[in-house]
Amino acid sequence: MAPFGASCVLAFAVPEAPFSQPRNIIGGHLITTLCGLVIYHFFGDGIYALSAGVGLGIALMSLTKTTHPPAGANPIVVLTSASSWSFLFTPVLIGSVIVVCVALLYNKLVRKGQYPTFWI
Repeated sequence: MAPFGASCVLAFAVPEAPFSQPRNIIGGHLITTLCGLVIYHFFGDGIYALSAGVGLGIALMSLTKTTHPPAGANPIVVLTSASSWSFLFTPVLIGSVIVVCVALLYNKLVRKGQYPTFWI
């Protein structure tokens, strides 16, 4: 899933940034994907549905303090690929957990830095 590439840039290049933390990566991807799935299954895949999915995802990430900019694209991915509910589990949950795990290893072993700066 394309947004994971941008998640990797944040997690590996700027691991101290709030948007790079595990809660933001996993939570942001889950929230925006769920928004996309709800919008798609109730309203279809039109331009207004795309806009509503992205807007709702951004609003919910802000409210839950899980803002992760790459995740903002997830509703677009969901709606344009006509995703099923299983998309929330794979690739989204599994993929975001893998990104966080690889970032943990990379930042501990290669960068020798502290990651994450916070979990919850």
